[in-house]
Amino acid sequence: MNKLLFLFSLMIHTQLLSANELGAIDIPQMLEMKNKQNALIIDIRTEKEWAETGTIPHSVRLQFFDSRGSYDAEQWLSEMEKLRTSPNQPVVLVCRSGNRSEKAGNLLVQTFGLDNINHLQNGIQPWIQAGYATTQHCPGLLACKQ
Repeated sequence: MNKLLFLFSLMIHTQLLSANELGAIDIPQMLEMKNKQNALIIDIRTEKEWAETGTIPHSVRLQFFDSRGSYDAEQWLSEMEKLRTSPNQPVVLVCRSGNRSEKAGNLLVQTFGLDNINHLQNGIQPWIQAGYATTQHCPGLLACKQ
């Protein structure tokens, strides 16, 4: 009986741990999440990068790292939670190449225990290379309109 109880608790613990993993998704997966689950797409790049390339349409600009690579995770998380429509709403983080979004996403998952956090593999670069539209840089934290 003790072995069965131990195995059951181990199974539940493993499921809880696996629920809090950063998802690494590609463009088709991101688009499907946006269309079917109303995923919140957050561009975490710098203002300079937004101005250079534009952003993914209907994404929200919320810079994570400053130009020196520093960040205030608690402040950023507070701003992100204001944008999220529910704690279960999927979030997709986007940066230039996927490195910063992966770091930020892992921090959100591992330190703050958030669920449904994903990052766009290889960042916005494949989006631009594939010829998808981008929107011009727009002020504030509001989603850019086409």
